[in-house]
Amino acid sequence: MSQAKPEAMKTGFSLSGAFLVTGGTRGIGRAISMEFARAGAHVIANYLRNEKTAGELKSLADDEKLRFDLCRADLTSPDGLQKVAAEVDQIGSPLCGLVHCAAIGAHRPIADLTVRHLEWTMALNVRAFFELVKLLLPKLVPGSSIVALSSPGASRAVPDYAVVGASKGALESLARHLAVELAPRGIRTNVVAPGAIATDAWKAIPGGEAKLGEAARRSPLGRLVTCEEVAQTARFLCSPAASGINGQTLVVDGGAGIASWC
Repeated sequence: MSQAKPEAMKTGFSLSGAFLVTGGTRGIGRAISMEFARAGAHVIANYLRNEKTAGELKSLADDEKLRFDLCRADLTSPDGLQKVAAEVDQIGSPLCGLVHCAAIGAHRPIADLTVRHLEWTMALNVRAFFELVKLLLPKLVPGSSIVALSSPGASRAVPDYAVVGASKGALESLARHLAVELAPRGIRTNVVAPGAIATDAWKAIPGGEAKLGEAARRSPLGRLVTCEEVAQTARFLCSPAASGINGQTLVVDGGAGIASWC
């Protein structure tokens, strides 16, 4: 008898059906895609630009004989949204969840930001999530779970993070409203808010490396949390074990947000 992958045995929260993971081929999204697939889900990993990274992830999933598909689509365009919906229809598995990891943003002081920066950020971080939920709602089966990825900037002021933080605050508010309105359909909605994690996204943040070091120093764990730890949290929220959790924001930062020392 074949043994389960070690990665799928860390928490024991198995998954079934199909899950769409937006921004699912890099960073936290990549970790979530693999975590879900290893837990038994049929994953559709959405991405837009980096074909090489997406191809490498698909090869890894194929090597492990996981149920895993890619969907290259721009979620800020009507054509891209329809492409995602068509991909969901083609896989033949019931749609059991959406995890919205796709995000973008301009990291600049307020004085250097424009309305275009705001609209560009909101288009993917908030509007695409709203449109995807609307589009996929008829396809989500009872017992499904929606998870949105947020950040500490949703509730705290972070330097050079104004438009991204505003988008994450809006995302969390939208998720809370979805949690109440969709619960009668048997669909739960929650938010995962990771702390600082060493991903490529930090390269776009001024002084990102120094800020990561400071975050690790402030954490009671003495380190940064990992993409895999965030992915395990998302898997738990989408599993039957979390059936009573709805409308919540789970912070995964190793305790850095509550530490009082400097």
